[in-house]
Amino acid sequence: MTAVFNRELKAYFTSPTGYIFLGVYLLFSGIFFVAINLQNTITEMAYYFSNLTVILVFIVPLLTMRLFTEERRNKTDQLLLTAPITVTKIVLGKYFSAICLFGITLIITLVYPLMMLLYGNLMIFPIIAHYLGFYLLGCSLIAVGVFVSCTTESQITAAIITFVILLFIQLSGMVASLFNNAIVKKVIDWLSVMNRYSEFTTGILSVSSIIFFISFAAVFIFLTIQTIEKRRWS
Repeated sequence: MTAVFNRELKAYFTSPTGYIFLGVYLLFSGIFFVAINLQNTITEMAYYFSNLTVILVFIVPLLTMRLFTEERRNKTDQLLLTAPITVTKIVLGKYFSAICLFGITLIITLVYPLMMLLYGNLMIFPIIAHYLGFYLLGCSLIAVGVFVSCTTESQITAAIITFVILLFIQLSGMVASLFNNAIVKKVIDWLSVMNRYSEFTTGILSVSSIIFFISFAAVFIFLTIQTIEKRRWS
């Protein structure tokens, strides 16, 4: 798994993908920080991260679209699947490389709360909740992208399908309002990733929401493993 992780993480920085992801994320995060926090002289970062959730819909597909499609397009997937390593380790290695790159972008943006700490009072625990919640949200969405990537040979197709799914997740609250049945609304709200994330924006570290995000990502990683296993033995 370590070899796959190192290979994929290195691939992000030997191709434009990693730099485009970092560049786009840091560009918009910088714009939002200046427009929301600096211009309004506020230290609350809830609005900052709420705006960034929209950006994830666009850049997560960029991060995940090549993970498995490139292997299938280059006909190297069979070599990888016949290597002395389980499919689970292959999938986890690729997934961990993606969430590691995402984590690097978040670490870079820690400069923003540090700047505010120098010039004003900063509530540390809400900031920690914001960053943890946003990272868990990103990891969940990346897991969706990894699953989509293993179902097609085209990077463009994988990116478009992932974008559509993430957009649906982003608008899940609006979707729930379309139903008149209270039970259906409650189920959609309970399953809504964005509703779970909103708990972190209040500065609360919800254990149930943390477990939900981990479980959500685990389901899509499991589906990815099963899809590849099925193709491996077919």
